[in-house]
Amino acid sequence: MEVKIKVKSVCYGFGSILLVMTGCGQSIPEFDSQSAWKYLTAQCSFGPRNPGSEGYAFCREYLTSQLQTTADTVFHQPFQLANPLDGNQYQLANIIGRFAPEHTTRLLLGAHWDTRPWADRDPDPQRRSEPILGANDGASGVAVLLEIARILKENPPPIGIDIVFFDGEDMGLEGQPRTYAKGSQYFATHLPLPEPQAAIVVDMIGDRDLSIPVERNSMNQNPVLVRRLWDLAGDLNLPAFENRILPNVYDDHIPLYEIAGIKAIDIIDFEYPNRHANFWHTHQDIPANCSPASLNQVGTLLVHYIYGQYQ
Repeated sequence: MEVKIKVKSVCYGFGSILLVMTGCGQSIPEFDSQSAWKYLTAQCSFGPRNPGSEGYAFCREYLTSQLQTTADTVFHQPFQLANPLDGNQYQLANIIGRFAPEHTTRLLLGAHWDTRPWADRDPDPQRRSEPILGANDGASGVAVLLEIARILKENPPPIGIDIVFFDGEDMGLEGQPRTYAKGSQYFATHLPLPEPQAAIVVDMIGDRDLSIPVERNSMNQNPVLVRRLWDLAGDLNLPAFENRILPNVYDDHIPLYEIAGIKAIDIIDFEYPNRHANFWHTHQDIPANCSPASLNQVGTLLVHYIYGQYQ
């Protein structure tokens, strides 16, 4: 797929963005929401991607090949995981792509690529044992990072970037948080690369009714990065980013901080689609309930942070 990248000239000063007509020397690539959307629908075309499924195997190959076209180095971090319901063992893998490995200043961007093996919150009790498609809870974060990977290939970043697709995030039991996020737990326990200065996890960011408050654990773990990103979102007129605090969410950012000391935050819209309805862990988690415009808000913020903050 060949996509042309438009650029916007910008300057950063005192934490704000000033759009200018003449050069301040900085060019920030434009995030392509339609390209990201294609990555989302491609993942969903494999069906559910829960460990042990056919879709899982196809998606693992797809994500690996996509990163191999963009990253300087790509490798898997294998680990084993038992299904907490039946005890079956699965061979899982975090998928890692490294960009600009020569830079010592490094940022980790993460998303989980596996999907929920059972739709335990579906309104139809007869379908709660079936795996979900995971368009938002799984594919959306990965889609944004795949598009960023393409941008990093065509526009060498001013810092080192490590993109990690975490496995085994969604094979957990409700009410038992630490049965989730197994891939990031393994990653943090067995760091396969130099420790980054910070990490940003993106999860459930494709919701058509996108609303991203500050997740409370993120504020505790890295308040400077949270304030910088949410201020930047305001400067960029990205209305999904709201200045209110979301209750604690146990996601892949927690093991990164608790186990490895990485100052990780989570960009997440946990109200899917809103406070009055729920598609999370149901069979309504499909592309029709997601939007390229939502992917664009998160992707645009991350691209501006990478190319504006560090130059």
